[in-house]
Amino acid sequence: MKPIGDLDAGPIRAVLFDIDETLTTSGKLTAEAYGALEALKKSGKRTVAVTGRPAGWCDHIARMWPVDAVIGENGAFYFAFTDHRLQKRYRETAEVRERNRRRLAEVGQAVLVAVPGCALASDQSYRETDLAIDYCEDVRPLPLEAAERIAQQMRSAGLHAKLSSIHVNGWFGDYDKLATAHQLFRELFDVELHAARAEVAYIGDSPNDAPMFEFFPHSIGVANVQRFAGRLPAAPKYLAGASSGAGFAEIAAHLLQA
Repeated sequence: MKPIGDLDAGPIRAVLFDIDETLTTSGKLTAEAYGALEALKKSGKRTVAVTGRPAGWCDHIARMWPVDAVIGENGAFYFAFTDHRLQKRYRETAEVRERNRRRLAEVGQAVLVAVPGCALASDQSYRETDLAIDYCEDVRPLPLEAAERIAQQMRSAGLHAKLSSIHVNGWFGDYDKLATAHQLFRELFDVELHAARAEVAYIGDSPNDAPMFEFFPHSIGVANVQRFAGRLPAAPKYLAGASSGAGFAEIAAHLLQA
């Protein structure tokens, strides 16, 4: 990974970013990080949050934050607040989502038995498409090996599973953050992401960001991404000096210099 100072920010027209421990710091959204996000938006860059957080949170984020859109539940949907209306675009139909929720509830109970110390994420009741198991947010932190066991339990049940900095997320459906980013850019911005990826920066911190790290030539990790050394299928090309929200602000300042 190269230092963020080596990144040529001139071509960047859009900034996609993870939320937990990328924009936030120890679960809090600091004034510094939020101000950096607002500055990016005011500069004319497109801003898109890309998160594993639930639909209930994403409704608020799309309406209230300085973003053009938000991708939630690891790619299950995107929401955008345009023309004073909230636009919702799901990858699966309502019938499929309802059927999958029942199956996810069964898997969740099995995981809790198999991996002592984990818990359903506190935001699970706001989710529409996935199962989130908490391994270090509101429970006593478990080692990453325990998080990997949770992911393996999910995969054995037929789910896709990804680690974030706080949860292990599992879902049915052939999508991820990157697939839905392609759909969002095509439908909302009339842009083919394959052709425009050199104009996009992606900022993240954990294994569920790996498809984005690999795809975008200007992918950037906040410093705490190094916690997952050896567990990233693909690493970011650039690295901030600071962690979490301070790292996000550092990256934003570099992008705004251009």
